[in-house]
Amino acid sequence: MVVQPSLNCNRMTSTVRRKSENGTDGFEKNRPSSIDKKMDSSDATDGHKLEIGEHYMVKRGDAWHGAELLQRRFNEVNQQLEFYVHYANLNRRLDEWVTRQRIGQQFDSGSENGMGCGNADLLHDQPGGRKITRNQKRKHDEINHVQKTYADMDPTTAALEKEHEAITKVKYINKIQMGRYEIDTWYFSPFPEEYGKAPYLYICQYCLKYMRLEKTYRYHLSECTMRQPPGNEIYRKGTLSVYEVDGSEHKIYCQNLCLLAKLFLDHKTLYFDVDPFLFYVLCEVDKQGAHLVGYFSKEKESPESNNVACILTLPPYQRKGYGKLLIAFSYELSKLEGCVGSPEKPLSDLGKLSYRSYWTYVLLEILRGYKGTLSIKDLSQMTSFTQQDIISTLQSLNLVKYWKGQHVICVTPKLVEEYINSPQFNRPRLTVDPSALRWVPPKKATSQKKK
Repeated sequence: MVVQPSLNCNRMTSTVRRKSENGTDGFEKNRPSSIDKKMDSSDATDGHKLEIGEHYMVKRGDAWHGAELLQRRFNEVNQQLEFYVHYANLNRRLDEWVTRQRIGQQFDSGSENGMGCGNADLLHDQPGGRKITRNQKRKHDEINHVQKTYADMDPTTAALEKEHEAITKVKYINKIQMGRYEIDTWYFSPFPEEYGKAPYLYICQYCLKYMRLEKTYRYHLSECTMRQPPGNEIYRKGTLSVYEVDGSEHKIYCQNLCLLAKLFLDHKTLYFDVDPFLFYVLCEVDKQGAHLVGYFSKEKESPESNNVACILTLPPYQRKGYGKLLIAFSYELSKLEGCVGSPEKPLSDLGKLSYRSYWTYVLLEILRGYKGTLSIKDLSQMTSFTQQDIISTLQSLNLVKYWKGQHVICVTPKLVEEYINSPQFNRPRLTVDPSALRWVPPKKATSQKKK
């Protein structure tokens, strides 16, 4: 793909480095020796030089937590030395750049000091000497973002995870400015080097072009004429709108959307080859334009019957019901296509929670109001969920038994009501109105009919 060079166009696939906005060739090229001296002097302010790869106690919030030092840099924006740390036993999205002042004593990585915040005690013993159950430990790990160890994975997954971690180990971009929001990033994203190594990026909320300098960003805002995603608006209900964007027709927009999404998704591999995908972009609409809330992508032809390849709600819009709205929307499309679907695996930890909560809500609502007998196949035809997703959800609720070679739903009205009235049952704040959906399924060479 050839991209015409201009001020307002990000070069996505070219390997030739061009001059960045401030006239320098690259972000860290030919770094002045004065900066190296600042790094060395700042590194040893207390007389002890910090070593990359070693473990230290790091101030996180109001507590000290064990962490490994992975990288260091001199932040030219803040004019101070920073260290990139990974907190022991916590999810990688909590990794961050910290100043020297937040780093304390070195410690042995094999000791319990690395746990921090009493996690070790919490996992093993409860008041009264009781052990916590596996289910309680799983919930604890999800809430506290505890990272899975390689020992918990099968050998193939562990090998892939190690390779992935080596490539994406250090997140250089700390924050992005997008519209009226300044957003903390979670993970590494492969932006071109002069952008990918910058601590701060400015992103146009309409066309998704990215910039390093505020003056370039301000100039772009005065020139950009886009006020909504490209493609077709296929849904409008109140102030919410969904656009269908074809990756083969709007490559730059979709590539920029993928690079943006990678800042908040750990396991995402699609960045540049967007041609085989459709993107469904959810926006909040006001008189200024359509503001990006989140999106999901799906393959035009999915051999595995996946109705979602990637799904994201931007952090400022999370915990407001938009994630489940996107999930519901994907299944409305599957219903119109006359097929069953399931999200592509693996899901992120937040994705797992959202999908399981949505599946639980839909299935319990059906079981609550249905009179007569229902099979797993019946539920699949009614919802466009795969039978495996239905079985796993009902098993988590103890509402299905395996009897004489098949899964049988075992529920009573009273049991369903108890689940619905429990604190764990989350009714979606937002729902899809099928009558507001203006969409015709594209013709496919082969279609996956409902089973």
